[in-house]
Amino acid sequence: MNFSELLTFASASGAGAEASWASLLGMIIPLGLMVLFFYFFLIRPEKKRSKEMENMLNNIQVADEVVTNGGIIGRVLSVKEDTVLIETGSDRTKIRVLKQAIAKNNTVHEAPAEVAPEIKKKKNKDKPTEIK
Repeated sequence: MNFSELLTFASASGAGAEASWASLLGMIIPLGLMVLFFYFFLIRPEKKRSKEMENMLNNIQVADEVVTNGGIIGRVLSVKEDTVLIETGSDRTKIRVLKQAIAKNNTVHEAPAEVAPEIKKKKNKDKPTEIK
């Protein structure tokens, strides 16, 4: 093996290493973009929805109007650890359901003290100013 053959072999192996890094980056970058896409468009919104649902279930109070997953609409009579007693219709039928079976709380509650000033600021921004 002469010197010129040795140089061409060394340069070819270096180019192969660069090509392997390029192909590796060519595979990793799209994979990383897919992971970011799934996180921001699927995982994160689902976590937010489940957190809101858990918060709603924990804040159910007596006299709230709720809708169950089965479509039953009623007023809450009592709240226990994992069950809720609701009253439906004018004949005052009482049904005990699991908290997890409640899909929606139709009663609007006042905002907590920490959130109330922010809501007032937004309302004041939305009000048109009077021109004198």
